[in-house]
Amino acid sequence: MITEPRERPADSRRRRAVDTLCWVAVAPAAAWAALRLAGLDRGPLVQALAFTPYVAAWSLAPVVLALALRRRWPALVAAVAAVALLGVVAPRALGSAPPPAGGPTVRLLTANLLAGAADPAALVDLVRRHRVDVLVVQEFTPDAQADLDRLGLDRLLPHRQLNPLVGTPGSGLYARFPISDAGVRSHRGGWGFTQAYGTITVPGAPPVRVESAHPSAPYAVDQVGFWRADLAAQPPATPDGTLRILAGDFNATLDHAPLRALLGTGYVDAADATGQGLIGTWGPYDGDLIPPVTIDHVLVDRRIAAQAVEVRPLAGSDHRPVLATLRLPTPDQAGQTLARARP
Repeated sequence: MITEPRERPADSRRRRAVDTLCWVAVAPAAAWAALRLAGLDRGPLVQALAFTPYVAAWSLAPVVLALALRRRWPALVAAVAAVALLGVVAPRALGSAPPPAGGPTVRLLTANLLAGAADPAALVDLVRRHRVDVLVVQEFTPDAQADLDRLGLDRLLPHRQLNPLVGTPGSGLYARFPISDAGVRSHRGGWGFTQAYGTITVPGAPPVRVESAHPSAPYAVDQVGFWRADLAAQPPATPDGTLRILAGDFNATLDHAPLRALLGTGYVDAADATGQGLIGTWGPYDGDLIPPVTIDHVLVDRRIAAQAVEVRPLAGSDHRPVLATLRLPTPDQAGQTLARARP
């Protein structure tokens, strides 16, 4: 009678150790993929999920490790997690086909001024060099307003709806074109950030409602509720009505479910649409070991064609302004879209 030799204890321990190593390497990416796909951004997970693009890039490493060690099940789980993470992140670098907008081109710039500490000369230079038509600002202060006007912003963008406040709550909307139906929205009954808004009339295009967005930041667990409420309070897109643009510091990335829900009302993220959706807009850039994340966005009505997006530096601010070149639809095109959207 022939019997197979028993596995030696040392070999058995080595095999178990390799199995454990594989599962330990695979588990983080698998758990992250499950949390991201389920939209479980609660508590401390809100901040963590902002770094999903970095986890997606790293998720290939466990696949390689499991394959190299010939561990089939860990390799399969790692591959599924990598495909899931890369599937939600990679399209931001690829772009998508724009809608057939044939109206005028508008250049919009959004900038968080870090409680007015951003260099006003650098901001005015951005507006002048890039021929910006619409500027929205957050953390806008009275001193910032005075400095910007002294440097000529009032002549470059003469139409405005401003709410300068000391500290971080202030907001502003500047435009080359006339603004009507303007106002200021306040979060948390006046205790949170404010958002200046107005309807801009661009020759050759339907009126566009533009708002400087600034929901609360989830910088601590006890602030997450305010963050969710502020994002839920953002004006939804009206794809069967007025054109809308929401631009600013959303304190959220495309990996956060509340921002995706807002996009689901009919907005398109301009950076995502042009293949620039993985460029970080908040560092911080003061030496801290925190990689950049993309929390500043230009959200446009899906009838508006995003042609280009650039992320520019701004001295004195921990945010980087986002410059979007947008092609508006003609009144006829907007009307055709509206007609198609009706039952």
